[in-house]
Amino acid sequence: MAKARRAVMRRGVSAADADEFVHDAFIKVEQYERAHAAESREALLVTAAVNLSIDRARRNRRAPFAAHDDIQAIADGAPDPGQIVEERARLVHAARGLDQLPERTRRILLKRRLDNLPFAEIARSENMSVAAVEKQVARATLQLMKWMEQW
Repeated sequence: MAKARRAVMRRGVSAADADEFVHDAFIKVEQYERAHAAESREALLVTAAVNLSIDRARRNRRAPFAAHDDIQAIADGAPDPGQIVEERARLVHAARGLDQLPERTRRILLKRRLDNLPFAEIARSENMSVAAVEKQVARATLQLMKWMEQW
């Protein structure tokens, strides 16, 4: 096995990959020997390990991207077209739910959720108490959640 490992490493293969090739070659030799008689098991092991390393090198030349260590770095994180269509439909449904709210409630909710204004500032601008604004936001949020469950 050491001879097969050295033979593979002479081809520029890392020690970890060489161990993998020798292991895979050993399995192939075991399978081969079930049906055939081998003159030299060691020679067969060396040949199989080297051939496996050659096969991988060829595969890497044809498709170098497939062996990239950090596949997430090259993967496209953009949603697929189906997801885009689904999310747009979801947004249209949410907009319809917002339209169902009374004007003042919608305005208060949007000031809180989109503009990220504090309750006290919204209360001042709407001539309401802070508690009333908090209740409006809570009710509107609950109503929209129920609306979105229907989607």
